[in-house]
Formats: sequence, C-alpha cells, structure tokens
Amino acid sequence: MDMLWSGWGDPARATRLPDTVIGLLRDLLGVQPRSTEPVALDEIAVPETPLDATVRRALAEAVGGEAYVRTGAEARIRHTRGKSTPDLLRIRSGDVDGIPAAVVLPSSHDEVCAVLRVCAEHGLAVVPFGGGTSVVGGLAPELRRPFVALDLARMNGLQDLDTVSRTVTLQPGLRAPHAEALLAGQGFTLGHFPQSYEWATIGGFAAARSSGQASAGYGRFDEMVLGLTLATPAGTLEVGRAPRSAAGPDLRQLVLGSEGAFGVITSVTVRIRPLPTTRIYEGWRFSSFEEGAAALRRLAQDGPRPTVLRLSDETETLIGLAQPDAIGSSGLPEAAGCMAIAGYEGTKEDTAHRRERAAAVLRESGGTCLGEEPGRRWAHGRYSAPYLRDALLDAGAFAETLETATFWSRLPELYDAVRGALTTTLTQAGTPPLVMCHISHVYENGASLYFTVVSAQGDDPVAHWEPAKQAANEAILAAGGTISHHHGVGSDHRDWYVREAGLLGIDALKAVKRQLDPAGLLNPGILLPTD
Repeated sequence: MDMLWSGWGDPARATRLPDTVIGLLRDLLGVQPRSTEPVALDEIAVPETPLDATVRRALAEAVGGEAYVRTGAEARIRHTRGKSTPDLLRIRSGDVDGIPAAVVLPSSHDEVCAVLRVCAEHGLAVVPFGGGTSVVGGLAPELRRPFVALDLARMNGLQDLDTVSRTVTLQPGLRAPHAEALLAGQGFTLGHFPQSYEWATIGGFAAARSSGQASAGYGRFDEMVLGLTLATPAGTLEVGRAPRSAAGPDLRQLVLGSEGAFGVITSVTVRIRPLPTTRIYEGWRFSSFEEGAAALRRLAQDGPRPTVLRLSDETETLIGLAQPDAIGSSGLPEAAGCMAIAGYEGTKEDTAHRRERAAAVLRESGGTCLGEEPGRRWAHGRYSAPYLRDALLDAGAFAETLETATFWSRLPELYDAVRGALTTTLTQAGTPPLVMCHISHVYENGASLYFTVVSAQGDDPVAHWEPAKQAANEAILAAGGTISHHHGVGSDHRDWYVREAGLLGIDALKAVKRQLDPAGLLNPGILLPTD
C-alpha cells in the first residue's frame, strides 16, 4: 500500500475533526477554513524527466529492468520531499520544486553499487528513500544537479537470524511492522516503536538514529545496532564484528545518523529480545509538570525503569493530546495536572514486579494512579498523532512538531525557552499558538522534550512557520539542548547542527564524506553544508 501522497499514512484512516474541536480552534486561535482546496494528484504539473534514454537504459541495466526505473509523474510526486508540515503544505499547493528525475528500485547491495556507479558517471545526485517519513527536510537535497530517488522497497527481507546470539540481519527497505511480524514468528521482537512505526524502515531507523516510544525499556535504535553494510561511491564499508570492541573508534557511529550523506545502508544487524508475553500500560496524574518530571527522573536514575515512560505537560494533558485518538477530552478529573504513561512489557512475573516497585516510587513522588484505561487509550492511539496533524491542516489550522533533549538539570530552562520562543514569535505574527509538550524519552542523565504547536495558518503558512522554527532552534542551542533528539538533522536543522558540532567537527565529517563520496553525489546539502 502506498502512503497518502499529500498527507500521512493510510488514506482510509484520514479523519475529520469533530465540529466541537473546529469551533474551539476558531474561538481560541482564530483558525479559519481554508480558502482553497488542495490540488488533486493528477492536476499537478510535473516537468519531464531530464534523463535521456542512455541514462535511463544504464539505470535499468543496474537494477534488472525498466520496470524498476520510474519516470512517470505519480511515482516522482510520491518521492518528492518528506512529511513535515511545510512539505505537505507545498505538495498540497502543487509545488513540486525538488522532484526527482527518476525513482530507481534496486533489489540488492550489488545493484545499489551499480546505481551509484551509473550516477557517478552521469553526474546524478542520489537520495536514499525508505519510508519517506522524514520531517526535517531529509529528502530535499540542494538542487545543483538532477537527482534520483533510490527507493529501497525491494530490499525488504530478513537475511539472517542468530537465535543463540539473539541478533538479526535485516535489509534496509523492510518496514517496521513487517520486521516485527517476521521476528514474532520466531518468538522475538525489536522493541522499536516510534510514532512513524507503521511506515518507517529499518534503514531509515539507522540513518536517522531513531528512538522508539518504548526506549526506556528497549533502548534507542542506535543502541540496538551491532553491524552495518554501507554502499558508497568509493566502495563497500562493513562495520561491526562483535557486540563491542576496543579496535579503534567505532565506525558504526559514522554510519548511524548519517542520513544518506555518506552512503546507502544495505543491511543492518541488530540485537533482538524475546517477544513479551505481557504488556500493561497505565496512567498517572501529577499536579504539575515539574513534579511529574522529578518522578520520571527518579525512575530513570534509580529504577525500576518501565518499558514505556512519558509525561505530558498541563496544556497537552488539558487538550487530550496524551491520547491522540481522544482529542478534546483529557481523561483526568477536571482536566487537572499532568498525565504520565507507564508501560511494562516482558514476562508476567517481571512486569508485575517492576510495576509494583515503580508504582511505589511514583506514589512517593506525588503521583496518583488512574488505572489501565488511560494506558490502553494511549496504546490504541500511539500512532495517531500524524493523522491528527493532517486533520488540523484540513481544518485550516497549522500544526507542527519539534523535539530536543538535554540533561535533567537543564530541562526546565530548555522547556521554558522553547515554549517562550514559539509563543512570542507566532503571537507577534498575529497567530497566537497553542504550545504543548511531553517528555518522550528518559535516560539516567537527561530526557527529551517533544513540542506540538497549533495556530492559525496565516496568509502564507510556510513563511509563517519559518521564523518560529528558527526562533525555537536558537532557543534550543542557547539553553544547552541538542538540535534534534530523534527526528534527525536533514536540511531544516543543518545550519544549527553546524554550530552544535563546531567547525572542527564538521570539517572532520566533511573529510569522511570526501573519502566515501568524492563527487558529492549522496543527499547533497543534507546533514552537512555543501562546499
């Protein structure tokens, strides 16, 4: 099934906001219905591919036939940019600036290498394409030359399962639900469930340093990766001979988070865990975000750590975004305080033991248990937020997200700084926002903050958002946060990533890129500035 070309996910799951919520948006934020309808797919004017017959024939030979080199309008539109709100607003208006010259579908590592050779010979840029779920401009290269979208959907298999070592080697185009189904049949799980889970791919998880909603228990995806194969214009790089090694710097870390700028990931070896027999999620109420954050810190630092642990601030709890499928109703008495979700996965005995001990900590920290119903509602709607974003856009609202992370001691300052930057900038633009936040991932030494912003769209929605996004980025760096915790760098965060990493660090990464990608073919302008 193809993802909705002008929105998120399964077109059959697209929903309309209730009239009551539309009324609240109008009264609270001044949201007005859209003045024009989005263009239809067949109405978008797509330029002819700039690739001549010789290049198309060479690409077809590289991937086993003309059927796997697509230059038609629909295929190219579906591979134009990603799924951020600005991406969707542009494509809904018919803007196909940045459309690929072709979509190429290899089926193996060798075919990826062959495509890279053809592109190097003919001066074509290459943008690796997994699930197309980037929300940071990761699929929008700088357009100094035509480029092909290298769609890895045919590379979707399980290559090796080592039940003794509890590892699995997967191809990069394998979507997460399919990977989980293959592993579940053998009694295992990855335990990686980001909000993009239904559409994102294994290669994308590695390329963007993804972090799932159950990271408190299973860890981030980059912590799961034990080995990688990378196809580059300079040759093949294989890394990861053992779980850990003292044989020099860990080259896996150069590939993880590289966002297609150094090469194309063609296989990933990750550790796996036994499939849990028990899953329990429950809700907790705290009187304030500060109180709830202190409780989460206690569990993250001293244990026992739940598998899922997250906390919505007062505004997000009031609106009900803690349970996206129940927007507009908070689930807390009189919508007071903050909602936390604690989840436990594992054996029946282990989950019961951790749940009992964690509950004691949460109660000592001021929490009130709300039972399993809020947890079940969260679990049911855990992948619904992008659909809600699309429904808000359909109703004439602007809705976008951003995330960051820092150490526990700096978390309050970072929270205030980002909320303040977004609120001030959008209010000055005449579109006062609703700014919501939750702690999405916890660590012993810090946590991430995930912000959701809703406002009226303004006359030019994309231009309306840019100053607010820039102000938030500036606030993140000034408050000591990282420019991205799990969405990645892309083009949207690149200039701030340069400042975060420092010029010497960026020069070192540029040297790596020059070695692996001498002609600068791979995802130009993504992650690193072009020279």
